[in-house]
Amino acid sequence: VQLVESGGGLVQAGGSLRLSCAASGNTFSINVMGWYRQAPGKQREQVALISSGGGSTNYADSVKGRFTISRDNAKNTMYLQMNSLKPEDTAVYYCNAGVTSMDYWGKGTLVTVSS
Repeated sequence: VQLVESGGGLVQAGGSLRLSCAASGNTFSINVMGWYRQAPGKQREQVALISSGGGSTNYADSVKGRFTISRDNAKNTMYLQMNSLKPEDTAVYYCNAGVTSMDYWGKGTLVTVSS
């Protein structure tokens, strides 16, 4: 499975961005997918998870009510709609896909929120 993120960039506080994660390869075996982020000098943290069918989602407390995770299995793509962005949301955002007992990661996309 290969994962490629896109959609990152520079945005002012209060603005919005939509990240995409395109999956290729053995996509039919992908189960749970998620978004993670790593800010400078900090550990990688989970942002949001979504079940294989998209019916179940989970969010970190810090993004609840502002971020929305979704996936389009027909397009093998997962999304993260980020609204009301804050400077503390600045990080590299990574896409993750779970396949049985293995995890796959994208290379990340940088989101910078200016105050």
